[in-house]
Amino acid sequence: MDDRINTTMKQEKGLQELIVNGQKISPVLPEEVKNYLIDIDGTVCDDIPNEEPERMATASVYQDALETIQKWHAEGHIITFFTSRTEEHRGVTEHWLQQYQFPYHGLLMGKPRGGNYHWIDNHIVRATRYSGTFSDLTRKNALIEVFED
Repeated sequence: MDDRINTTMKQEKGLQELIVNGQKISPVLPEEVKNYLIDIDGTVCDDIPNEEPERMATASVYQDALETIQKWHAEGHIITFFTSRTEEHRGVTEHWLQQYQFPYHGLLMGKPRGGNYHWIDNHIVRATRYSGTFSDLTRKNALIEVFED
């Protein structure tokens, strides 16, 4: 580690506080904790467009996705659903997640629609696109794309 960086732990949220040249920078999670941002439609349940919200309440759950997310949550990872559903769909979405016992820490609505995402960030970002059953990232059925530094 660069000797200009002094790292201390914020106990209340498990974040590591970083100080560079005497100034705080954005905190980070400990290396062993992952921060999962997970889509909903077509990822953990039937793919339902916003134009057909009446189907959201009865979407079929993808059981492998549910089991994997429950496992990750039990291991102490952060689960946040990041969906293209709008704020208008928040109530039905929260109810559906609770009904199927999806554990989560946050629900972000209004993700841009259409795919072809290019995420630009100063933190490490690993994108995973599933081309089959959603399951633990250690299994072979996930296509994992990692961008070079």
